[in-house]
Amino acid sequence: MMWLLLAAAILTEVSATLLLRVASTGKRRWYVPVGVGYVLAFTLLTLTLDQGMSLGVAYGIWAAAGVALTALASRVFFKEAITPVMMLGLVLIIGGVLLIELGTVH
Repeated sequence: MMWLLLAAAILTEVSATLLLRVASTGKRRWYVPVGVGYVLAFTLLTLTLDQGMSLGVAYGIWAAAGVALTALASRVFFKEAITPVMMLGLVLIIGGVLLIELGTVH
């Protein structure tokens, strides 16, 4: 269950961030959904921690997956560039999260 909660936290955080991009173009009606999305993301992250996942693992995965998914979704939805250096950064983020998870004592 904690992994499903973490996945939901990641997806809501990424969604809120993508909506923030839309709101930044002067469309104020998107402010409320952005705020609700972030509150929901943190609530789901809190529930993940309540299920017993360690903070370092949960936050590391949440943050790294959020960065990677936001970069990829920004490419798809907003036609933002992803350079080779950015791709390397995404690979390093994913590798770092995997190392944190592998190093966790279960």
